Amino acid sequence: MTENKNSQPDVLIVGAGATGAAVAWSLSEAGINVMCLEQGDWISTSDYPMDQPDWELSASSEFHVDPNVRGLSVDYPINNTDSAIAPLMYNAVGGSTIHWGAHFPRFHPSDFKVRSLDGVADDFPYSYDDLVPFFDLNDRMMGVSRLDGDPFYPPKSPSPMPPLSLTKVGERLASGFDKLGWHWWPADAAIASVPYKEGRGACNYGGSCQIGCMTKAKASADIAYWPAALRAGAKLETRARVRELTVGQNGRVKSVLYYKDGRLHEQKAHIIILACNGVGTPRLLLNSRSHQFPNGLANGSGLIGKNLMYHPAAFATGYVDEYLKSNRGPVSNSIYSHKFYETDKSNDFVRGIQLQFTHQGGPLNQARGSFTNQPIAWGSNHHEIFKKRFNRDISVAILTEDLPEEHNQVTIDPVLTDGDGIPAPKVTYKVGENTNKLLDYGIERAKEALTAAGAYEIKISRVPKQAGWHLMGTARTGIDPSSSVVNGWGRAHEVPNLFIVDGSVLVTSGAVNVTSTIQAIALRTADYIKQNSREL
Repeated sequence: MTENKNSQPDVLIVGAGATGAAVAWSLSEAGINVMCLEQGDWISTSDYPMDQPDWELSASSEFHVDPNVRGLSVDYPINNTDSAIAPLMYNAVGGSTIHWGAHFPRFHPSDFKVRSLDGVADDFPYSYDDLVPFFDLNDRMMGVSRLDGDPFYPPKSPSPMPPLSLTKVGERLASGFDKLGWHWWPADAAIASVPYKEGRGACNYGGSCQIGCMTKAKASADIAYWPAALRAGAKLETRARVRELTVGQNGRVKSVLYYKDGRLHEQKAHIIILACNGVGTPRLLLNSRSHQFPNGLANGSGLIGKNLMYHPAAFATGYVDEYLKSNRGPVSNSIYSHKFYETDKSNDFVRGIQLQFTHQGGPLNQARGSFTNQPIAWGSNHHEIFKKRFNRDISVAILTEDLPEEHNQVTIDPVLTDGDGIPAPKVTYKVGENTNKLLDYGIERAKEALTAAGAYEIKISRVPKQAGWHLMGTARTGIDPSSSVVNGWGRAHEVPNLFIVDGSVLVTSGAVNVTSTIQAIALRTADYIKQNSREL
């Protein structure tokens, strides 16, 4: 094993994605010596295949969102045979923001106190108001395009950019909501609607967001945060696969052991921050066993890996007799509705859903069935059916709140390993009773909206396997060490120099995309570290 001869950093971050990048920038801007280890590599915008005639095939191979399908050397396998949903992630500088749709809503104030409001799950040890300064900061750094004034949120700071176009198909769906008298609003998008800082061009509505963005309009963390972090002095080492964290006799993390070019290295640091997502972080902690922590690092509560939440989704797609250009535009950014977001006491379930318009992608995606999961059969009438569907479809995603349940969990697979022999994770997950009721309810509301918008045929896809975009809850935050892993600042209860900043700290999932919220939480943790750096 080789011990790094670099000067010992103040802070070592594991993971260079959405939250790791934000924390690296915040700390390095304050003059703190920061080093980050990322098991993936830099992906240049010139590597994105959108200018190739077979660009859609890339989404089925080297740019696939499932690491088990992608199988690159920087990936690790995941045993998901006992999971209704497959975890989706990307290992690179920028992490899964390379692939994300960049829909950028915040959690609602109610999401932080569901125990108090609805008697389920637990409350966060902080509130929406505590995160507002960090939401606002993150909006500026990521570059958010939105229409201010959504009545379903408290007032937000003025948006950096005007909203993206609704597009013709978004307007058609909005007309359906209007006929029903339902709330809708233009999506908050971490996509530049006009040229923005760091050389980002405006969105060209190409519709290939999930395999990268050649114009840099989409705010992947490698574009939005890392240039500023590196200018401020942060160090970033790529293709560095962390095996475990070691602990000293004083109970503090002493170092990180990682593989690079087939050799094992050790890097010491004063503070360790994990930003490896809701699967990668518990995997690393559970693999970091010692005589002090025989069940995994910081796992005295036994909760590391448990309470996995995904946001089970359904998709409703309707077809209309109008050419809508529905494949043109950012995949998940046009309009959304939070009319059914909060608990309705007249229902036999709690919490709620987000209804969100979703663009379809290219012709291959349509032929394969797109969100319907029902490919157009090959044969003599294939082209006729294709012409009736392509660019004449409206899709609504139903995103449900997913309540934490301990049997939904990440464990260590006893056999499966990655390319360096590190034990791989196994995920076990089934959709809960409350979530199934939310899905049923949301599907019916989506059908109503599509019918009001003039759809003559509606197809449903319920909980597709390849829908594990949001990985949450597996190292939860809380006040009581017996029922949580980290405190309200993301600091491990049992290990004073260990912090966690990714989606694993979430106590509940809300019913919206989580990146804006987990980045705000991460920036709040970074602020705590800056204010208490002498003690830490």
